[in-house]
This record gives sequence, structure tokens and C-alpha cells, in this order.
Amino acid sequence: MKIQRYYSLAVLALAAGMAFGQNPKISKDLQGVSGAAQIDVIVQFAQAPTARHHQLVMNHGGVFKDDLSVAKAAHYSISADALADLASEPDVVYVTPDRAVKSLLDYANPAVSANIARSYGFDGTGIGIALVDSGVALAQTISLGTYDLNSPLILGLSSLNSRVVYSQNFTADSSAVDGHGHGTHVAGILAGNGYASVGSAYTRSFIGIAPNANVINLKVLDHNGNGTDSTVIKGIQEAIALKSKYNIRVLNLSLGRPVYESYRLDPLCLAVEEAWQAGIVVVVAAGNDGRDNSMGTSGYGTIMAPGNDPFAITVGAMKDMRTLVRTDDLIASYSSKGPTQVDHIIKPDLVAPGNRVISLLSPASFVLGASNAANLVPTSYYQVFGSSLNSSNYLSLSGTSMAAPMVSGAAALLLQQSPTLTPDQVKARLMKTATKTFPASSVAIDPTTGISYTSQYDIFTIGAGYLDVWAALNSTDVASGSALSPTAVYNAATKLVTVTNTVSGTTAVWGTSAVWGTSAVWGSSVWVGSSSAVWGSSAVWGSSATTAFSSVWGSSAIWSSSTQDASESVALLINGEN
Repeated sequence: MKIQRYYSLAVLALAAGMAFGQNPKISKDLQGVSGAAQIDVIVQFAQAPTARHHQLVMNHGGVFKDDLSVAKAAHYSISADALADLASEPDVVYVTPDRAVKSLLDYANPAVSANIARSYGFDGTGIGIALVDSGVALAQTISLGTYDLNSPLILGLSSLNSRVVYSQNFTADSSAVDGHGHGTHVAGILAGNGYASVGSAYTRSFIGIAPNANVINLKVLDHNGNGTDSTVIKGIQEAIALKSKYNIRVLNLSLGRPVYESYRLDPLCLAVEEAWQAGIVVVVAAGNDGRDNSMGTSGYGTIMAPGNDPFAITVGAMKDMRTLVRTDDLIASYSSKGPTQVDHIIKPDLVAPGNRVISLLSPASFVLGASNAANLVPTSYYQVFGSSLNSSNYLSLSGTSMAAPMVSGAAALLLQQSPTLTPDQVKARLMKTATKTFPASSVAIDPTTGISYTSQYDIFTIGAGYLDVWAALNSTDVASGSALSPTAVYNAATKLVTVTNTVSGTTAVWGTSAVWGTSAVWGSSVWVGSSSAVWGSSAVWGSSATTAFSSVWGSSAIWSSSTQDASESVALLINGEN
């Protein structure tokens, strides 16, 4: 089902410009930039760009670099001094910089009931998952870990046929092989079959959520974990182009950067929406800034782009507490919280295990070199005759980057079971069937600093709840309509924050029936104040007079500085928390 957009980019650009008192067609982080030096920008047009549009930019001294038609845009270099004149062209809708983007199971698998699903034959067979990340390690000659991404031959053995069925490199690196380590780890969570940890010689197995799905490796982050909007957009664009050939039904984005404008104008979000409308479920990491109190918001309003897009399934991180039951699991305090900047979309949509998740190791990678003892996995942890020597196959990492592929894998299982499901129906079913029983609050301790952090279990922290794969597979509910994430609306008169199911003029499925009603999807435990108000006047960001309130509900975003680090914090990525 293709969901029509009910907004005009030109009108939205004008509105944004009026709000900031600046050029309405130039993004806020380009305002005031000057000089003759060339800078990389993404120029959006009213239609997919043609040679005429490229020539228009070249007439202003620009140099064409890449086509980004999926976002009705292209990547150019141009002098900052020429931006104002370029923006005055009627064909130009919006100009943004080519922003930097960076990377954001033994217990985790049972925590989301994936082991039960697997026992009934749901393993992602036939489904292609596009991994838009730092690549996948394919050529491990001294490690068995890569066989985790191969096809099974017979019980206990692996074939030499890799399930990484396609690879393409969009970075300056020489190949699509993963020199960073992030993408390989995510691939293992998505689709690892546990070859290097399954059998009588092992006490624990590290198996992904969809262990027989195919992986389409689209490398957009280099060996340092760095990328840009344009590389990510090109990866998404390629996934759409390859959809039919490899049956790509799911796209995983365990990466992000700060929010600078409405999702309606953000080229990264526009690309995500095109993938969604092409029939691909897009799953995005929420970000790891839930501890950020720099604006007095206790980490609220820190969802990263493109996780701020209401189409995507945005995923926060839980801690599986190293137990097989899920009843003791808690939110990871670093998991980013909503509402989103600028648009106030209610995010995340779901939470899933993301803390200290063990998955595939990419040898000689950046992540391995940055790891400490907490990340290394001694062979005694999972081998009958193991020792204190560290595994050459597996590594433990933390972050919402690890939680997102849990949901991507779950989506693949649903689509294996019911191939006709649309992205909206997959999203709605995963959210409705998510577990909604949580404590009112919990306290986490950073193992490095000893600092404690208190988390509340509200709608902006856990969304619709904790992923439950088996419950989703047993549901027969099929949503009819859009599953856009709703918007939080502040009423200055009542000082209450409530939910509206209308985004961009489209009424979402959540309020259409008892089956998909708001309380059925989000449950009563996540509401603060009453069943209709998600926040009262005593909300964490306080009254409208406080800086914290303005940083969430005002016109200026937390991420207003162009120097704000867009990465998932390395300290969190490496260490996790207790």
C-alpha cells in the first residue's frame, strides 16, 4: 500500500524559514555559512532531478556528485557564497549540508521469544534484509564466525554458500568488507545461524533472530564508522532498486545523526519514506543519548534521525539482565527518548535487547581495537572445554544499534509467515503484540563512572513496549491503513500533553477500532497522568517557563549546534551498563 504524502515541501520550507527568521529554503545549520570554499550539500527539488537541474546548479558554480532521486535530490559541491542565489531558483525546494552519520545473543534471543519461533520453523527463509551499515566481514580465513552467515548444508555443518548474497560499497574504502566491525555485529544479530557456537562442544549458542534470511550488504559507513547523508541515501536507493531481485522486505539502519529540521524536509527521512512506500519495512535505531541532561530534559527529545520519521519502526534498547526470562529485563538508561525534535513524533515505537549483546566479531576491526575486557568473550563462556583465551568469533557490544536488528529480524519472520503483509501491517502487529508490563522506574549504574541513572517507563521511553516475536507470529490481526507513529501535542491551557493519531493529514490506524485502539497498542502502563494525557503539568521538563520545556517543545532543537557529535557514544557502544 502506497501512502500518499499530504504536504507540500515548498510550503513546509516556507513555514520553517519563517519560524527561524532565515532563508526558508536553506537549512538552519547552513544559515550564516559563507566563503568561496566548496562545501558538500544535498539539494532537494520538486521532482526527481534531471540533467536540467544539474545544469542549474552548475550555473551557480556547483559540481554534481551523486544522484539521490529517491529523495528527489542530488549531492553537489558548491561554494557557500552561492547558496542564497541557488536557493532563489524556483526548482529548488530545500538545501542541506551532506551531514555526517555514524554507527549507533545467548540471552537476548529467548528474551524476545525468537527461540520459540525458530523451533516452529520461522527462520527468515526467503526474505532479504538490506543492511545499510559498515559492511560485513566476508573473508575470515582464521575464524569460523563467518560461517554463521552461510547456508546450512546438513545438521552441524555449514556450506560455503554465503547468505550475504550481494555487497556494494558506497564509501571511500576499497571494498564492502567491514573494517569497522559494527555492520558484522549487526549482521549476526539479524541472521547469524550460530555455526561457531552450536553443538555438543558448546554450552551457549549465539543465534540471530532470522538465522536463514539473506543479507544484502550495502556499505555506507567507512572503517572508522563514518558516513554522510548522501552515502546512506545511496544505500537506501540501491535497496529499493534491488528489492525484487533479492526479495528485500526489510531494511536495517543501525545508525543516525541529530535532527536539524522537520522529517518532512530531511532528505534522509524522505529516502526512508520512499523505501517504506516501496514495500520495505524500515527499522531504525533510536540513538544512545538517553542520559543526556545538557538541556535539563533527562534525555527526553534525543531521538536521532532518521528514527524521527513517523513511517519507520524506531527501536530503543533493553537490558536482558543475563537471564532467560524477560520479566526482570529493564530499559537501558542510554536509550534515546522522545518526543522527536521539531515534530514531536512519539518515539521509540518499540524496545528490544541491546545491552551487551554477543554477536559476530570482525577481525582486525576498529571496534575490536577499541574494546576492553567487558566486550571480549572468553571461550570458557560458551565452550565446554573453553579457557580464558578470548573468542576470535564473537564480541559483546551495546547500544540501540544492537536492538534495531532484533526488530528487523522479527519483521523478516512475520514476512516469511505472511508474505502479503505491508510494512504498516508489520509495524502495527509488532507494536500491538509487544509486552507492556514494566516497573514504574528503574535505576542503572554506569560500570565505568559509577554514576546512577533513573529511567521512567513512559510512552517516550518504551513506546508500545518490549518486542515479543512469538506473540506477533501468533497474532492474526491485520491493520487497515497507515501505521504512522502519532504526535504528542501540548495544550498550553490545560498544560497537558496528549496524543493525536493524525500525522501529515493522514489518520493512523491506532484510533480506528477496538483492535487497534490507542490503549490496545500502547497499553495503560505507559501513560502518565491518565489514559488520555501522556504528560501532566509535572512532566520531567517542567513548566513552559523552563529551559528544559523549551528545548523539547520550543522552536529550537536540542541539536542546534552543527558540531554536535552524531555518533552513538563510543563509551556506550563499547561498555554497556549494569
